[in-house]
Amino acid sequence: MQNRYTGDIGDFSKLGLLRALQAAGLSIGLNWYLTPDETHNTDGRHVDYLKQEKYRACDPGLWLGLKAIVDGENREVSYMEDDDILRASFFSDCLDFRGKKKAKRIDDRAEWFEKSLSKMASNDIVCVDPDNGLVVPSAKGRPKENKYVLPEELAAYYAQGSTVVYYQHKARRKDPFYTDQLEKLLRREDLTGASGLSLKFEKVSQRYYMFLIQPRHKEAVEKAVRDMLVTAWGDHFRLL
Repeated sequence: MQNRYTGDIGDFSKLGLLRALQAAGLSIGLNWYLTPDETHNTDGRHVDYLKQEKYRACDPGLWLGLKAIVDGENREVSYMEDDDILRASFFSDCLDFRGKKKAKRIDDRAEWFEKSLSKMASNDIVCVDPDNGLVVPSAKGRPKENKYVLPEELAAYYAQGSTVVYYQHKARRKDPFYTDQLEKLLRREDLTGASGLSLKFEKVSQRYYMFLIQPRHKEAVEKAVRDMLVTAWGDHFRLL
C-alpha cells in the first residue's frame, strides 16, 4: 500500500470485504504494509467508481466515506483509520527500504513485523495489504521486497489465532497461478488446519483476496462471503 492509492477502487473492494466480515461479528486487524509513495507511474488514479451509482449500491456508507477523502484530497491511509470506514486495529508504520543495504533491510523488516504482530494480536481477521501480494522468487532479498508479504509472516499471524487475508495483485498471469500459490501455502506445516478461499475482484483493476482460514472461523467466514455475494457486491466479486 502507498498513501497515493488511498480511496481508490482497491480500497473500496478491500474495505467492503472487511466490513462484510465485521458485520458477521468478526474483529478486524489491518496491516497496510505501507511503503513510500513512488512517482514513476500514475497508479492510484482508479477513483472513477466514485462517480458511479453501481458502486455506491454495494455499500453506500463506505462509498460516501471514501468519496469525502478523495474529494478532500486527503490521500493518506490515516484518513481511512476511522470507525465510520472500518472499526479495526490498524498498523500503518512505513516499511522503507530506500538506500538501505540487504542486512539493514532484513533487520528493519524483522523489527517492523514484530511490532505489527503485537498490534494485530487477538483479532479474528488479519488482513495484509502489500502492493503486489505474495512474494515471488525474483523479489526475495531485493530492495522491492517490501512490496510483498512473506509466507512466514502470514504463518505468524495465523499462529496467533487469526484468519489471514492477503491482497494479491493480478499481473499477466491467469487465475490458476494465484490459486496454486494459495494451495502451496496451505501445505505448510505452520499453517496446520487452515482452509483456503479465493475471492477475485474483477472490475477496473483486477485483484484477489486470499484467505487462510482458522477452523473456528470457517463457518462464519464462508457465510459472510456468501451473504456479500448476493448483494450488489456480487456484480464485482467472484469466488474461484
